[in-house]
Amino acid sequence: MNVKLPLVLLGGISPEQFMSQYWQKKPLLIRAAVPDFKPLVSVEELLDFAAHDEVESRLVEHTAKGWKLTPGPVQKAPGGKKKDWTLLVQGMDVHSAAVHALLQQFRFVPDARLDDVMISLAGEGGGVGPHFDSYDVFLLQASGRRRWQISAQKDLALVDGAPLKILQNFKPTQEWVLEPGDMLYLPPRYAHDGVALDALCQTYSIGFRAPKAGELARELLHRLAEEIADSTEDDPKLAKLYEDKAQEATSHPGQMPAALMAFALDAVSKSLADKTLIEQLIGEYLTDPKAGVYFDEGSLPKNYSKVVLHAATRMSYDTKHMFINGQSFKCAGTDAKLLRKLADERQISAIELRAGSPALLPAIGEFAKEGWLRGE
Repeated sequence: MNVKLPLVLLGGISPEQFMSQYWQKKPLLIRAAVPDFKPLVSVEELLDFAAHDEVESRLVEHTAKGWKLTPGPVQKAPGGKKKDWTLLVQGMDVHSAAVHALLQQFRFVPDARLDDVMISLAGEGGGVGPHFDSYDVFLLQASGRRRWQISAQKDLALVDGAPLKILQNFKPTQEWVLEPGDMLYLPPRYAHDGVALDALCQTYSIGFRAPKAGELARELLHRLAEEIADSTEDDPKLAKLYEDKAQEATSHPGQMPAALMAFALDAVSKSLADKTLIEQLIGEYLTDPKAGVYFDEGSLPKNYSKVVLHAATRMSYDTKHMFINGQSFKCAGTDAKLLRKLADERQISAIELRAGSPALLPAIGEFAKEGWLRGE
């Protein structure tokens, strides 16, 4: 993707302009972002997906008694004639090739930040209440009309005891009605409330991952601990025993030795100082498949013209590693160039792959066996 070229999807500005002027900064309303857009999944198909165990879904209803949340699988939705309900179906980019293709249009943001496409199906008056998200989101209207109210308010206090994160004091400052093909971008923590104005209203939410610092630190330290446990005996630095030849006799045996504390901190510092290892562990974490995603074993056909990544496959790279579905390996030269193209374009021709080293095609075959890609 040429990030300097203007996109209709972004209202005639380029991805480069969007990222510098709007991303994580301010909302953007885009009329006819996808001209003549129609739902990519029918109501019947969406209801069928929501009823499956392997698809994450939930039903939200606003009744006289308040908000009601029913976790999926959702076997039956209220129907078009009923009001004030919303069916949310997550990860539709994995279950629908058309929705997956839609998601590819947003890859001017790194894949490590892309999350999924959630489809909201609502009866008239349906919504999930005024709330805020901790991540960036594009709200693309697919069918019917939805009224969006938004606010940059700092008061993000929530209603106590509600099954949903509903804002206590929502005070909208802007309002629009979106029709099919219109899209609204909202930065993180921007208060908003969307209400369906028509029956069987569909909205597609293209969401992005925003890991918390604590989450990354916890995951990194957990993986680092496993790495250390596997290599303690082989690494002289990690196998080193504590020595205290200068320890003096003490009349305070309960006091922790300062030298022992320093020894422990030094061990941690040395482990964290391995930048290549840290990058490897973070890359593995950020390419872990989403919870509930499973791959069926496969194989490459004898004659194929290209290989294509599975919709659920997460593949990325840094300067030294390739990452795919939580696995990593070092790669350089022509092989690295080809695999990076596969990660960027999510497909690569068989002719191009043959230019790689003798180890490349067998590796691609292993990826196919795992179900991470297919040959066409």
